Amino acid sequence: MAAAQRVMETAWFVKASIIAGYWAVNGELDPAPLLERAGAMGKTVYLPVLVGDMLQFAPYRPGAPLRRNRFQIPEPEVSPAEWLPPPALDLALTPLVAFDSTGTRLGMGGGFYDRSFAFLRDSGGLDRRPRLIGLAYQFQQVTDLVRQPWDVPLDAAATEKTWSVFG
Repeated sequence: MAAAQRVMETAWFVKASIIAGYWAVNGELDPAPLLERAGAMGKTVYLPVLVGDMLQFAPYRPGAPLRRNRFQIPEPEVSPAEWLPPPALDLALTPLVAFDSTGTRLGMGGGFYDRSFAFLRDSGGLDRRPRLIGLAYQFQQVTDLVRQPWDVPLDAAATEKTWSVFG
């Protein structure tokens, strides 16, 4: 997968030890090849777990037991004691419906990523952590999205054709 290759070539991916992905649903770009490669490189891979209206991140290995959340999205079936909060991640791969040239991301409308990563809105600079990388198909890049005050922009987006860094 070309988008996965683009991400793997970045310093953000190479330096990251703790990487969050997602379970692809509804036609989202599947991060599985990238997450499998990360695991093979000795990186710890996490998937989101829905807790109320926020996300926590649970460790994941291919073939590990999963349970479905209230939206029927698979989540790792592990003890909450093993979950990490968003600030503990080095890199977070995010699904999206659309993105623009400023890094504004349109999700499915639940606001889970924006609420969970809200702490990043005020933390600019080179040491911003985690880095948020949107995974998308090229057709999901649009000319302009209206950024709301609560939106947390992406640091970058990878598609099958491009790698875009924002900010």
